[in-house]
Amino acid sequence: MKACVFTLGCKVNDCESGSLMEGLARLGYEVCDGLAPADIYILNTCAVTGEAEKKSRQAIARIRRISPHAEIVVCGCAAEKAPEAFAQKENVTVVAGARQKGKILELLGSRGVFLDESDGEYDELLPPKTSKSRAFVKIQDGCNNFCSYCIIPYLRGRSRSRRMESAAAEILSCKAEEAVITGIDISSYHDGGRGLADLLLAVKDARCRIRLGSLEVNAVTEELMRAAKEVKRFAPHFHLSLQSGAESVLRKMNRHYTKDDYRARVALIRKYFPDAAITTDIIAGFPSETEEDFQETLAFAEEIGFSQIHCFPYSRRTGTNAAKLRELPPETKSARLHALLALAKRLKGEYEKKFVGKVLEFVPEEEKDGYTEGYSENYIRLYLAGGAGHAVRVRAVRAFKDGLLAEITENKGEN
Repeated sequence: MKACVFTLGCKVNDCESGSLMEGLARLGYEVCDGLAPADIYILNTCAVTGEAEKKSRQAIARIRRISPHAEIVVCGCAAEKAPEAFAQKENVTVVAGARQKGKILELLGSRGVFLDESDGEYDELLPPKTSKSRAFVKIQDGCNNFCSYCIIPYLRGRSRSRRMESAAAEILSCKAEEAVITGIDISSYHDGGRGLADLLLAVKDARCRIRLGSLEVNAVTEELMRAAKEVKRFAPHFHLSLQSGAESVLRKMNRHYTKDDYRARVALIRKYFPDAAITTDIIAGFPSETEEDFQETLAFAEEIGFSQIHCFPYSRRTGTNAAKLRELPPETKSARLHALLALAKRLKGEYEKKFVGKVLEFVPEEEKDGYTEGYSENYIRLYLAGGAGHAVRVRAVRAFKDGLLAEITENKGEN
C-alpha cells in the first residue's frame, strides 16, 4: 500500500512528519511526501493563523480529487482546535490531536477522534528520515509563554523536553550536513538541571553543522554563547522573535522582555559572533497598534539591522486574550505589512552585501537551472554554478536572485 504524508506549518511539523514517514516505511508502506496518488494520507495540519487552518481544510478536498477512495488521517494543531469539523469531512477516518502524533501509526485502520489534553512527559518519536543536506532534530514540545495572540500553548500543551542523551545521540549520529535543533520553544529546554547550553556542549564535536531554531530573547545568556563558541561547526544564526518594536504593544502581547532587553541580547550575540545573522518575526497590525507604535517598530528593526524579517499580518485566534481586542482595519494591516516587507528586503540586501568577497561554508540543498542552491552558516542563500556534493568553502561574488552568487575556493571533503 502507498501512504502519503502532507505537511502544513512549522519546522516542528516537518520534523514530526519525517518521523511518521520513517514509521510508515518500517511498517512496509511505500511512502511519499506530498499529494501523489495513494491509499492512505496523513495530513499534518497547522492553526497558527486563520489562513493556515483554511489550507488544512483545502488539503482534504485536494486529496479527495487525487484519490477519491483513500483514507485520510488528520492530525496536528488544526485537528486539535476543531476535531469534530474535520471528523465530518468525507474520507476522514481518524482525527488525532497535536499531542497524539506519537500514537498515529497505532491508530491506522481505526475510526474516530483521538485527543489527549494531558501534559505528561515528552513523547519520543522515531528519528525522521532526512535529506543529505539538512536534518531537523526535535528536542522539545509545547509552550508556557501564552503570548496574547498565540493559540499554540492551548493546542500543544505545556512545555516538555526530550531526554538529553536521546537528543544528543541523534545529533551526533546525524548523517546530514546540518542539524537544526528545533521545538516549539527550545529556550525552555531542560532535562533535570541541564538546559540548552548543556546540550550544545554535549554535541560540540558533532561532524555536522549545528543550527539553533527560534529562541526567546531571554534565553540568550553568557552561558549559552560560551557553549555555542565551543561547538566545532556552529552556525552563527540566531532567530529572536521580536513581534513588535513598541513597548506598549509588547506589553499587550504578553511578551516577556523590553526593547532594552532585546538590545542587550543582540549585543551579547555580536560580542561572541560579530557577523552573526539575527533574524526575527514581526506582526503587522496587532490590535491597538497606533501609527506611532508602528513607526517605532520600523525604527527599532532598522537599529538592530536584521538579516531577515518574517513579516505577517495579525490573525485573530479565538480563545486568546488578543481576540478580545478590537482589530485594525484590513487596509491598515495590509499597508503596514507592505512597509515591513520593503524594510525587510532592504535590510537583507545590506546584510548580504557585507559578505561579498568573503569565504563562507556552503551546504548544498538542491540543483536547479544550472546552479546548486544552499545556505551559508549565517543563513545567506547561495548559488553555486555547477555541482557540489557536500559542504564546501565558497567565496561570495555578487548579489544574485534572492541571495549571493558564489564560487568554490576549497573543498572541505567529507567529514
